[in-house]
Amino acid sequence: MKNLFFLLTMVIILFPPPATALDAIEVLQRVDENQYVERQIISSSMTIHSLRGARTIEYKSWTLGTEKAFTETLAPARDKGTKMLKLDDNLWTYYPRADRTIKIAGHMLRQSMMGSDLSYEDMMDKGKMQDNYNAKIEAEEVFLERPVWVLLLNAKTPDIAYQQRKLWVDKQRFIILKAELFAASGKLLKRSETREVFKTSRGWYPRNILFKDVLKEGKGTEYVIHDVDFDTPIPDSQFSKSALRR
Repeated sequence: MKNLFFLLTMVIILFPPPATALDAIEVLQRVDENQYVERQIISSSMTIHSLRGARTIEYKSWTLGTEKAFTETLAPARDKGTKMLKLDDNLWTYYPRADRTIKIAGHMLRQSMMGSDLSYEDMMDKGKMQDNYNAKIEAEEVFLERPVWVLLLNAKTPDIAYQQRKLWVDKQRFIILKAELFAASGKLLKRSETREVFKTSRGWYPRNILFKDVLKEGKGTEYVIHDVDFDTPIPDSQFSKSALRR
């Protein structure tokens, strides 16, 4: 018996059992940890590739959790000073040329934001995906030379903008490399592809993403993050309607 016990011990040491595979919810939790931060300041640009050509818009954004966000347009000159404020489920846009603030609500949320492939509804993030979707792993494959899980997500409630999502999640970096967004009918509405990522103090973060509204013509909208700051404090006054007119 002593010899048998010794042999079994050596087998376990030399050939340990494989680590328990992550399930879909655990994968989604790791993705959420990468995507959602308590505080961030981002400098970015958005290049819209329409049939008329390409135009680039530059932004600076401040975010606290998933409830508060403020974005200011820095360029081009004709759009400079346009600002957007999100507080919980409310969204306002300020247009300096007209000196007017408009609340974006109802069907307006589904409209294109500044002619891009993103809608205002896309900006109204309702929190972590693990809170809004049930998930299952459909497959494991290679995408863009990276091993990925293919996750199928189904919305838990009918008020979610996209009732189904299909995600290609990098197994090592827990970042979404590709996404397809569907209506309740199963119709594909939008897709995105992460073309470049970079390492931050918090983990991996997307650098360059191409968004495509499959119902629109054109080559899509390219979103590029130039700089991200997780450490600088953001005053509460940044997230107020009065800040729209500063």
